[in-house]
Amino acid sequence: MRRMTARPANAHQARLLRLLRDAGPSSRAQLGDQIELSRSKLAVEIDRLLQTGLVVGDGFAASRGGRRSHNVRLAPELRFLGVDIGATSLDVAVTGPELEILGHLTERMDVREGPVAVFEQVLSMAEKLRNAGLAEHFDGAGIGVPGPVRFPDGVPVAPPIMPGWDGFPVREVLSQELGCPIMVDNDVNLMALGERHAGVAHSVQDFICVKIGTGIGCGVVADGKVHRGATGSAGDIGHIQVEADGRQCPCGNRGCLEAYFGGAALARDAEQAARDGRSVELASRLEAAGALTASDVAGAAAAGDVASLDLIRQGGARTGQVIAALVSFFNPALVVIGGGVTGLGHTLLASIRTQVYRQSLPLATGNLPIVLGELGPVAGVTGAARLISDHLFSYTPT
Repeated sequence: MRRMTARPANAHQARLLRLLRDAGPSSRAQLGDQIELSRSKLAVEIDRLLQTGLVVGDGFAASRGGRRSHNVRLAPELRFLGVDIGATSLDVAVTGPELEILGHLTERMDVREGPVAVFEQVLSMAEKLRNAGLAEHFDGAGIGVPGPVRFPDGVPVAPPIMPGWDGFPVREVLSQELGCPIMVDNDVNLMALGERHAGVAHSVQDFICVKIGTGIGCGVVADGKVHRGATGSAGDIGHIQVEADGRQCPCGNRGCLEAYFGGAALARDAEQAARDGRSVELASRLEAAGALTASDVAGAAAAGDVASLDLIRQGGARTGQVIAALVSFFNPALVVIGGGVTGLGHTLLASIRTQVYRQSLPLATGNLPIVLGELGPVAGVTGAARLISDHLFSYTPT
């Protein structure tokens, strides 16, 4: 199998490749309905794509009257690698040309171990997927990291929870190791892209995607495109102040949302509740495991533990306070809540909704769904594959 060396030669070819990625095999007639080209010009561009090997024939289409049209599709051997690096876990997946996930691995990992150790694990997981027969090569890879990224360069910038990562040339290093083009972005942006491609935000142009994991971040999608900001730090809502002169945050400031909620803060508060005698259930779990996680709080809450339910409601209220401000400012059509802490479920969602609907203007919230993401643990890797395929299926005039 050959590696993907061809790229679209013009904007029309780029549009055709993206249509085939998003809609699957299509007839020439169907493609003609969606792209502003004459029939003869469309035929020329499709024939050129067939010659590159990026597109292949796929039999005859169903008759629409008259001569039957030929189907075309993206080359089935195209493979994209999606990598979602979290604070405490690592997801790696390989997808086919239409971003369907062919294989997905999850492993524990501490991002504070530094980029060299993390990428050794990434490469090992990618090799496992290759050895499973899911890919002979990768045509491109998308990488998500839990911190700000200087997007044009593929470099993390001053990430608060990632010591040793500032300025590390992620794109350059992994491109050499994997032998394919690489794109790097913030992990929350990739979650938003994933939900936009195949999840709950599939048909929405303007939305925010809030990831509540070890920390809290937000992907902002405006007019169908991720808004990254001037320096790559757009959506860093975990460091918006919710309590004046409040708790110390790892970022150095006080009273940040992340100091009060997210997986790390929730685990700390749950352990305190267990030691203070406010929860027999949490105390039992702490004694058994030696430490608590957000999953323990979810389990205790499901068992009716009052202290755990209170922790979830308080965290949801503070998160809702920040989201309410975003809703008033950005006026999104949808708010998506994702990340590992969404295991807390509808207690968390109800608390967030209550706060947002209470604080934001009715004009902004009258028809505003606030929902859990649909893709769960594959949102980030799906978004990563979408990111690199967007890059490869694009045309930039020289």
